[in-house]
Amino acid sequence: MDFRFSAEDEAFRAEVRGWLDEHLVGEFAELKGAGGPGREHEGFDVRLAWEKLLGAHGWIGLGWPAPHGRGLPLMQQVIFHEEYAKADAPHRVNHIGENLLAPTVLALGTDTQRERFLPPIAKGDELWCQGYSEPDAGSDLANVKTKASRDGGDWVVTGQKVWTSLATVADWCFVIARTEEGSARHVGLSYLLVPMEQDGIDIRPIVQLTGTSEFNEVFFDGARTAAENVVGEPGDGWRVAMATLGFERGVATLGQQIGFARELDRVVALARRTGAIDDPIVADRIAKAWGDLQTIRHFALVSLANPTPGVEASIAKLLWAGWHQRLGELAMAVQGAAATQLGDDGELDELQRLFLFTRSDTIYGGSNEIQRDIIARRMLGLPRA
Repeated sequence: MDFRFSAEDEAFRAEVRGWLDEHLVGEFAELKGAGGPGREHEGFDVRLAWEKLLGAHGWIGLGWPAPHGRGLPLMQQVIFHEEYAKADAPHRVNHIGENLLAPTVLALGTDTQRERFLPPIAKGDELWCQGYSEPDAGSDLANVKTKASRDGGDWVVTGQKVWTSLATVADWCFVIARTEEGSARHVGLSYLLVPMEQDGIDIRPIVQLTGTSEFNEVFFDGARTAAENVVGEPGDGWRVAMATLGFERGVATLGQQIGFARELDRVVALARRTGAIDDPIVADRIAKAWGDLQTIRHFALVSLANPTPGVEASIAKLLWAGWHQRLGELAMAVQGAAATQLGDDGELDELQRLFLFTRSDTIYGGSNEIQRDIIARRMLGLPRA
């Protein structure tokens, strides 16, 4: 793939920069960089207003085909996400809807589902969360025990999900549930779209090491959704769920890597201030972190050229999750003894929060152990343990 940008691409870059310069002002500018992992609570109402502004100007669904989105080529999608990150714009409140649910509905949903669910995402009017993991089915998604049964024109959902990001603010949740009585493992699952504002749903935030609650437990006790709100055929949920996981590692990850680079810059600046950079071991770790980040970006670009997500998604997850954890550890090393102390206000500083939250990086988004198993079986042809 040719990664050089054309004159048309550069004109689009200028358009993106100009729009961000014009609109990232006032209350939006005050929230630059806010709302990242472990900080989802920051300025939520303002960030939601920002999401709606992006939607009103056509910046949501850039890669969706017409008439649902702008159908922009890959490199222009890359440009938008990288320029957005370079501008340090507020973190998006509907990544799950735009980048996970929407591509799944586009690929495997019905025309009716596309007409119903894509426009509210594109306008920033409806937010989504993901109902996959359970207490006994975290990385082992095929062990799902949440059930759904038909009752007239509805599916009735009963069970528990956990580690559900943004459940407290989401309007909808895509839920993997067992819909065939007596089925096991990958068979008999369905991919249901469930409204969150109803009786029969109880959301309980989970307090994390950082003191925030990005993740939640969600209990379904007779929650209902219309019969037509199943993506794919009933019982075909495993295939649909795997497609969503592939889309999760999409073009938005290029913006994520700009954020990683900004965090690395902060660590380097701190190492200069503390003198830790004069330690050859620390200097070597910084150089390796920079080089590894370039590798992650190149691999992401190459992978995105493949229109059908495959095992590359698992490799990408292993690369960035391990890198980010090592960055958090490096941040503590260059901070020295001060890393063990809270600030005068009793709060974590930015790098302490980075270190603590990155403990989850190798777990969420599909645990690293499961990603290695996928690579072993699908790429290397190794037998199941």
